[in-house]
Amino acid sequence: MHDDSLLTIGAFATRARLSPKALRLYDRLGLLAPAYVDEATGYRWYRTDQVHRARLVALLRQIDMPLARIADMVELPGPQAAEALAAYWAAVEERRAVQGAVVAHLHDRLSGRRPTMYEIRTVDVPEQAVLAERRHLLSDELPRWIPAALGRLEEAAAACGGVAAAPYVAYHAEVTPDSDGPAEACVPVADARAAAAWTEENRAGVVLRVEPAGRLALTRVTKAQVAYPQIVSAYDAVERWIAQEGLTITGPCREVYFADWEDASATDEVCDIAFPVG
Repeated sequence: MHDDSLLTIGAFATRARLSPKALRLYDRLGLLAPAYVDEATGYRWYRTDQVHRARLVALLRQIDMPLARIADMVELPGPQAAEALAAYWAAVEERRAVQGAVVAHLHDRLSGRRPTMYEIRTVDVPEQAVLAERRHLLSDELPRWIPAALGRLEEAAAACGGVAAAPYVAYHAEVTPDSDGPAEACVPVADARAAAAWTEENRAGVVLRVEPAGRLALTRVTKAQVAYPQIVSAYDAVERWIAQEGLTITGPCREVYFADWEDASATDEVCDIAFPVG
């Protein structure tokens, strides 16, 4: 190869201030392919205009950007790449804030520090017909799925005599970054017959079931306390109270949303953390 516009991997590595090992890795990951590879010798050659891309990939790797996002980033024009970088880093900072809150919660639990006090009570609920939509999903999907699912069910309830009680989300198993539930969005309806006809006609992943009358042990939380992991403290508090009272949990835990989420402030009470008990 005698093309003066190309650099050997060693010369290119020096120009890009990277090691040949890093360049081979970037090639293997599909992030920076050589301009030319000699089929007989396997020698790699690079163009000088690839230096910017090589340095960019190296910097993005330093902030732990996923490889798939790096591959997209390096193909974008400068302004769009800057916007993509800002969006990625905002998500990183949000994730770190949540992780910091989790660490603080775990530290308090492990050190035996007195947890936030919650007022816990029981309420009796009547039998009610509910439209329900069940989904296996991870915790990072919940903030989008819950309002969308409840919105769909409330729209359906309008054709079934209206919403009869506060909507809620029941958790049949843990929903975490590793466990996918399932979770079930539920909206009580006023007219069970109309709801049965609606589900038969639409068959849109929505089922009608009858929730039996029973008792809930619950605590009321503010909009700020719904955020993870603060909400975990509320669940823990209700479970401890149930055990202390000698009661038995008889069904999946739930979050009952009785207030307008969009209009509520951080200090407004919006949700009951509840367990069916017997």
